[in-house]
Amino acid sequence: MSIPRRRPLVAGNWKLHHGLHASEALARSIAGGLPSPCPVEVVVAPVYTALATVAAALRGTSVGMSSQDLHWEDRGAFTGAVSAPLLKDAGCTYVLVGHSERRQLFGERDEDVRRKASAALRHRLVPIVCVGETLEERERGATLDVVLGQVDAAFGDRDASALDQMVVAYEPVWAIGTGKVARAEDAQAVHVAIRARLTRMAPEAAAMLRILYGGSVKPDNVVELMQQPDIDGALVGGASLEAASFLPIVQAAIARA
Repeated sequence: MSIPRRRPLVAGNWKLHHGLHASEALARSIAGGLPSPCPVEVVVAPVYTALATVAAALRGTSVGMSSQDLHWEDRGAFTGAVSAPLLKDAGCTYVLVGHSERRQLFGERDEDVRRKASAALRHRLVPIVCVGETLEERERGATLDVVLGQVDAAFGDRDASALDQMVVAYEPVWAIGTGKVARAEDAQAVHVAIRARLTRMAPEAAAMLRILYGGSVKPDNVVELMQQPDIDGALVGGASLEAASFLPIVQAAIARA
């Protein structure tokens, strides 16, 4: 059976880093370092205050822009929140949903993640739905129970047309910002399980849905990860904060493409 050709996606999550000047400079450096045309989809997620600045810097390039989060309502009395219509207006085409830091530090529940993914789809933003287990969950052998439970909560009962517009990022919580990374074969096994679970919902859409790996992805470990057949790209944190470390990760994805 041949492996479907899925276009790799590399997303850089800048988290709470870089002001306007630094964000603009980094966006231009990344866009300027890519081949034209680029066989890999590249997306960056700056801080909210830099969205418009980065969108202007990326205009006319092949690099897309993501938000790091969104609220599930379009408008209302939600102080400090940002909605899908506002993100689209700022130039976003993607949005991270359910990142482990949102789950762990801000108490987001599976139901919140589902509502946010639905809001993104409603406004034609592509949700990158993040799933992953903690170290304690991994050590007691609960990785698949936790990860597939999060997948079910975010994707359950969606039809093929919805899955066609979604991305999954498997990011083991114990590997984020720690320098630890899942062994390539272990990450591949989780990706296979995620795809198998989604296949129950919509087989053809699941075969083409991109599943990224996130968790201390760096130039020195990305090549082995990108060689795995079900790892379709990367969600990159710290290594996305400089073009010198982010672009080699993109190049590894290009080699896989």
